[in-house]
Amino acid sequence: MHIRRTPRRTRTRTRTGALTAAALLSAAALLVSACSGRDGASTSASTGIAQLAALPRSTPSALASYYDQKLSWRSCGVPGFQCATMKAPLNYANPGAGDVRLAVARKNATGKAEPLGSLLVNPGGPGGSAVDYLQQYAGIGYPAEVRARYDMVAMDPRGVARSEPVECLDGRQMDAYTETDVTPDDQKETDQLVGEYKKFAEACGAHSADLLHHVSTADSARDMDILRAVLGDPKLNYVGASYGTFLGATYAGLFPDRVGRMVLDGAMDPSLSARQMNLEQTAGFETAFQSFAKDCAKRTDCPLGAKGSTPAQIADNLGTFFRKLDAHPIPTGDPDGRKLTESLGTTGVIAAMYDQAEWERLRDALHTAMKENDGAGLLALSDSYYERDADGRYSNLMFANAAVNCLDLPPAFTGPEQVEKALPEFEKASPVFGANLAWASLNCAYWPVRATGQPHRIEAKGAAPIVVVGTTRDPATPYPWAQSLARQLSSARLLTYVGDGHTAYGRGSACIDSAINTYLLKGTPPADGKRCS
Repeated sequence: MHIRRTPRRTRTRTRTGALTAAALLSAAALLVSACSGRDGASTSASTGIAQLAALPRSTPSALASYYDQKLSWRSCGVPGFQCATMKAPLNYANPGAGDVRLAVARKNATGKAEPLGSLLVNPGGPGGSAVDYLQQYAGIGYPAEVRARYDMVAMDPRGVARSEPVECLDGRQMDAYTETDVTPDDQKETDQLVGEYKKFAEACGAHSADLLHHVSTADSARDMDILRAVLGDPKLNYVGASYGTFLGATYAGLFPDRVGRMVLDGAMDPSLSARQMNLEQTAGFETAFQSFAKDCAKRTDCPLGAKGSTPAQIADNLGTFFRKLDAHPIPTGDPDGRKLTESLGTTGVIAAMYDQAEWERLRDALHTAMKENDGAGLLALSDSYYERDADGRYSNLMFANAAVNCLDLPPAFTGPEQVEKALPEFEKASPVFGANLAWASLNCAYWPVRATGQPHRIEAKGAAPIVVVGTTRDPATPYPWAQSLARQLSSARLLTYVGDGHTAYGRGSACIDSAINTYLLKGTPPADGKRCS
């Protein structure tokens, strides 16, 4: 499954032993038969999909010390921001088994008007650093009127960045992992790919054995409620993007009475299996590529075809280029000697699908690769996706992403044979990316910890209005996911952006921004079904 997070942007530029499934679910919440959803949605009695049930309203005595803790704020080294460390139980089913230490940052409200409390933000992933997102964008780039009324707050979820990060491979090992052919042509290449997936999983198990059992989305949602209490807020005000919508919706399902003003932008659908989610995301990237191809065909500098070419012709030309890379990787000028392989080139193209603002950069990168035999531009896009720096170091984004995804849902496929059978369906969903994304969906098959989650619906009955935002041509969180989540949540208001790119708030639509700002500042949600362009 590919990363689900907001496009990376900053102000200047514009990732102890095993619990049984029953034990974890009893600690987080019971999954029980659902009542019928809004607007005629199917009941779980007919679909067989469980419903996330709320936790008891009273705080268990075993968690009292966590809810009563006081944070010691200090300078972050970033002007205007403060940082602290919050403790949470490693295992909510056994709070006495030890703690995790979670990194928290905030920027106090800047205005003199009546404060509205804290506004927690999360950029998605799973694995994206919320603290980085706060310091580099949300805390300085959110609308001034929002920052004037709210203390802007972020917490890196457990296993992510500064919060006891999951560790797996070193830089050179990750280079080998990212360069591996993800569209195997024969048994030897299939074995090599499986070997890399196993090596990745084994390294995560060796370096983060205890933590891997306790990084589920339900665990992180419970951490958010401790943070809410520690900050002194009776309700949680929250803006979550991409995977952050799943985290926010999970919080709403567990603690519906504690939901304040909640925005879920680029929404995920918790009722999908991993296989269906990956397949629909594959179709989402194809939709985004079609938009890119149509735009490219209007330009004289399109490297994938002459002006007036059809999207199909542009897709065919890109496929031909990928096959050439598969046979003969091209130089990049990288100091570590890396060449642009098919897998790195494909990742570079996928990275640009998240944000329409990257399309020009992608055209330039494809031009230099296809016309000048220089893969540096596509390699740079791929490195930005993987969060690899110039010194060859990777953030823990990809490690945390796998750790959370593989715990939240059973694997999409359990072996290469299942992938091979599914290839026609994935390639139909996307002739450009289908094979790549099908084989990429095999990564959880070899995970050292068994999944404790399952597909489920989230109703959050009794929650205050929740604004669910969907973008019609979103590649990473396809628009039908937002529609489905809005049908599930009993108090949802669906807000639609008709356009390209991943997520909508703060990305150029005055209509979207006005609707969300009004909701955050006045508590008035947009009308259900409102559409913006």
